Amino acid sequence: MNKITAIHAKEAQPNAVKSILPPLLAKRVQGREKRKLGDVFGLTNFGINIVKLVPGGFSSLRHCHSLQDEFIYILEGNPTLHLNDGPVQLSPGMCAGFKAGNHQTHNLENTTDSDVWYLEIGDRTSNDHATYPDEDLQADFNNGCWIFTHKDGTPWEYS
Repeated sequence: MNKITAIHAKEAQPNAVKSILPPLLAKRVQGREKRKLGDVFGLTNFGINIVKLVPGGFSSLRHCHSLQDEFIYILEGNPTLHLNDGPVQLSPGMCAGFKAGNHQTHNLENTTDSDVWYLEIGDRTSNDHATYPDEDLQADFNNGCWIFTHKDGTPWEYS
């Protein structure tokens, strides 16, 4: 049983693994630092992360999910939210949600000279499929693990 009841979110241990994307694409998100708050508390139905984006950093590659809902809440800074219809400038206190299956692709970019901090919350539904319209990439989430392939279904090389 998890005995932690409260912490300062920014003081949680940053993820040791910076990205699970194929190495060629992982370079695009190296300006992102996640702290998995949901895991700290042993949460299993949904995940919650506090994320820092350094100047020039991206939250992810632009994507959408078939089964997993996502939500973001901006704590500090002014990131740009990239959507199907173009960019939206965000500021502290703003939030956005992405319903599973609606094909609204999204990611955040920090184009400023200050760090951005935000919360991201999502469910952990299995059998999810993520699409990445700007990349030769797709992903499937099964048994707690993401598997990345090219859009034609061939596996990415990780060597």
